[in-house]
Amino acid sequence: MSANSPEPTIHWTEDGAERSARWRSEAGVPAPRRVVIADDTTSADTAYRLACEGTALLWRGDFQNARQLLQAMARRTDRKPRRPAKGAKAPASVTEAFHLHRLAQSQRARTLGMLLIPFDADHVVPLRRAPDVHEACVQVHGETDAPYVASLRELLGMIGAYEWRRKGVEIPALEDRIHPWYGVFSPVRGEYLDLVAAEPLPAGLAKSSLAFDIGTGTGVIAAVLARRGVKRVVATDQDPRALACARANLAQLGYADSVEVTEADLFPAGRAPLVVCNPPWVPARPSSPIEHAVFDPESRMLRGFLSGLAAHLEPGGEGWLLLSDFAEHLGLRTREELLGWIEAAGLVVAGRSDIRPRHPKAADADDPLHAARVAEVTSLWKLRVKA
Repeated sequence: MSANSPEPTIHWTEDGAERSARWRSEAGVPAPRRVVIADDTTSADTAYRLACEGTALLWRGDFQNARQLLQAMARRTDRKPRRPAKGAKAPASVTEAFHLHRLAQSQRARTLGMLLIPFDADHVVPLRRAPDVHEACVQVHGETDAPYVASLRELLGMIGAYEWRRKGVEIPALEDRIHPWYGVFSPVRGEYLDLVAAEPLPAGLAKSSLAFDIGTGTGVIAAVLARRGVKRVVATDQDPRALACARANLAQLGYADSVEVTEADLFPAGRAPLVVCNPPWVPARPSSPIEHAVFDPESRMLRGFLSGLAAHLEPGGEGWLLLSDFAEHLGLRTREELLGWIEAAGLVVAGRSDIRPRHPKAADADDPLHAARVAEVTSLWKLRVKA
């Protein structure tokens, strides 16, 4: 939104009077057009029906009751029919199952986002038994001096992110913790970091100990490289929150002097003996800011990294591409396409290290994408410039 654009506003009728307030949505969800007042007397069935119809509910009751109502609405959203609808067909392919899964996720988010919470100035929730959410909200929105309305679901996401940031995520490859900020992807799937920690470093680093970390996010890969003895790492990202998050993490880990965090679309200026990139793994459109770390429409970042790599490698240098083959098992990208992009970029595959995922969904047979998850392999592709 530009500085001259009006802030989005939400409107409703209460006690016979027309009212309005600022509308805030970190996910960019537009303000609901229809809003009714809800409180402790509102049943879960009524709330769910209204939300499905596109009517938002502005809560005026007890905060903890609002959380319970949201949980009840989620149970109704997630409830599976006892038998398939008449004439319904099973997905024809895992690709169709993926698109149906994404559609269901989007519809679920839209429905559960219809339960709204009022905020007074300074991020104070004026409801009974409401927690102090000031710090969690400031870390996302900054300070505010005016009342507003936001989704309870988004607020709970901010509270959860605040706890992640406060406690941190244990990273075995660092023997330390990384503290992800809201909207910056948390490295909870650590298998790709094990690959970075174990892969032999290129011989060229002995002469020029410099590496680039493309799309650094929390700064975790840059930290692993620094811990392995790379004397200088240049870590890039486009997102201001990721840049601040990476700088804070690297300073806390003691690598602020050896890692330079800089804003760039993919590559910094110059060349390095080692260039590492962990792009989003799935070529699909993200539906919220946090999903930009998972979904890469038309493989833009992946293809951009490959096409620009040769121009940023020192002679004899290596590019390390960290990539899951999950998209291949979903039918969203083929191995032939990936190899074709590598060849078209003037690169050759000098080696590949593989590791199986350890996340719980890989063992969940009820997951609609279980067949793809159980077959998934994460790889470190070692790339060099074609001679």
